[in-house]
Amino acid sequence: TKKPAAAHGHHGGTSDNEDILDYKLKSFVSIAYERVWWLAIFLISLSFTALIMNGFEHTLSKQIELAYFVPLLAGHGGNTGGQAVGTVLSALSAGVITRKDALRVITKEACSGMVMGFILGIFVGPVCHYAMGISQHVSTVVSVTLPLLSTIAAFLGSSLPFVCVMLGLDPAVIAAPAMTSFVDVTGLLCYFLIANKIFKLFGMEL
Repeated sequence: TKKPAAAHGHHGGTSDNEDILDYKLKSFVSIAYERVWWLAIFLISLSFTALIMNGFEHTLSKQIELAYFVPLLAGHGGNTGGQAVGTVLSALSAGVITRKDALRVITKEACSGMVMGFILGIFVGPVCHYAMGISQHVSTVVSVTLPLLSTIAAFLGSSLPFVCVMLGLDPAVIAAPAMTSFVDVTGLLCYFLIANKIFKLFGMEL
């Protein structure tokens, strides 16, 4: 059977070969110039993480252990979303999937992320509490955050390549940094909101 045309970036089919040839001929200055504007936009969006940290400064001052896991959760969100971005981009480039498959692919990736988050949460929480000596309430927050964060990351990681293709943008340049930016902001917000709820369940005043 004949493979469907590839749908990478805003091109399709044999245009991918032209893109590769064009990349080989570009200088590093041209590549940097094309990418730096998108990175600047995403860098500005990442500034929202500072606003979120500032907004929950009172919570952090009461429970400093929460700060220990901010890099861990940010890294995990980026890793989970990165897997989804890479998988979808490869499938689009190979012509295995097209824009018509977007809903099915995004749903599958989001569900996969949720399952991975639950599996990791079951193990990470007890390790934090019993092996690292982290308080039970903070360990619980980390365990509960992981499934939600993984779902969000996988959802964004799988949907952004399709969005880029539909808008005529190059997902190879935009999808991964956009995913990282959005996941960092939404993941951090979810982390602190979940923390406030769980601390209240433990009868703690913040």
